[in-house]
Amino acid sequence: MSDVLPFRAMAYNNAWANHRLLTACLGLSQDEFTAKRTGFFPSLRATLNHILIIDHFYVDAMEGGTLGPAAWANEEPCATVAALKQAQAAVDRRLLNVVEALDAAGLQRIVSVHRGTSIQRERMDRLLLHLFQHQVHHRGQAHSMLSGTSVSPPQVDEFFSAGEAPLRATEFAELGWTEEQVWGVPVSD
Repeated sequence: MSDVLPFRAMAYNNAWANHRLLTACLGLSQDEFTAKRTGFFPSLRATLNHILIIDHFYVDAMEGGTLGPAAWANEEPCATVAALKQAQAAVDRRLLNVVEALDAAGLQRIVSVHRGTSIQRERMDRLLLHLFQHQVHHRGQAHSMLSGTSVSPPQVDEFFSAGEAPLRATEFAELGWTEEQVWGVPVSD
């Protein structure tokens, strides 16, 4: 297994989990999406927008950009689930492009993270792990919030689970992926 493969798998899993969660959220009314809920952020809209803006912040840095704190100038850039789903898919594709371009040396590359008055320098592998942890943390909060709505939360923690081949194939087709693209070899259930 190459050094990069686990990071590629996590990037694909991240994008797939976001796709599943936001597709489920499309079933919410706007009132349910914006309703006050218990969590680190006060609503599904606020929580999911936070994931998006922090992704912009870190992915921009990984791409060599200098966006920095301007990423969170608007704390809720997407007012609707549809807009959020489209914006999240775009930044997920950017993250996949970053990870797809990596080799073992690229994982060790130092990334400059612009934090306003200072620049943090962090290895790419550590920054990726931090970003994936951030995603899982807040996506879990959104998942929990969703359980208090009329929409059932989707399964988001099993990347390749037995018996899900038909659903996986449908979702991968929606995302434009194949199992071979993710793993390099087909996965059998």
